[in-house]
Amino acid sequence: MKYMKEKAIVLDEQAIRRALTRIAHEIIEKNKGIEDCILVGIKTRGIFIAKRLAERIEQIEGNQIAVGELDITLYRDDLSTKQNDGEPLVKGSDIPVDITNKKVIVIDDVLYTGRTVRAALDALIDIGRPSQIQLGVLVDRGHRELPIRADYVGKNVPTSQGEKITVSLTEVDGLDKVSIHDK
Repeated sequence: MKYMKEKAIVLDEQAIRRALTRIAHEIIEKNKGIEDCILVGIKTRGIFIAKRLAERIEQIEGNQIAVGELDITLYRDDLSTKQNDGEPLVKGSDIPVDITNKKVIVIDDVLYTGRTVRAALDALIDIGRPSQIQLGVLVDRGHRELPIRADYVGKNVPTSQGEKITVSLTEVDGLDKVSIHDK
């Protein structure tokens, strides 16, 4: 991996916390509560964001919301360009409840081209038939290649093609931060 120079911190720990709290309120408001809702985080960082949202929703509503994990590896349309030595590394999905007739809220860290979300939609449909699928992301950086938009956005960060958004989460990286880097 080439060295990338950090240009700016877009969200610090406190800003990430505020954005997730706002998204939790928006999820509750849009769905008139959390009945029949499930959060499904896309591996890897989407899962941790989904778990944090579930904690906030429980604090607000006093009820737990189910949280699942979705591995989209086999659904990616760029699989042949991502493979290094043959087979892709599949981590497996873990969705603890039947998603049929549920409102599934897919959670990811960054929305960019929309291809990851398209793969997540394919994976979900193979698992069950939700009544509705919504999308929540911590950062929307633009540059969509597919007609996909998020229902819940922590922060819109317009970027150039020469920039990269890096989301660091305590659970994976030891700190909470969203930053822009030059490629």
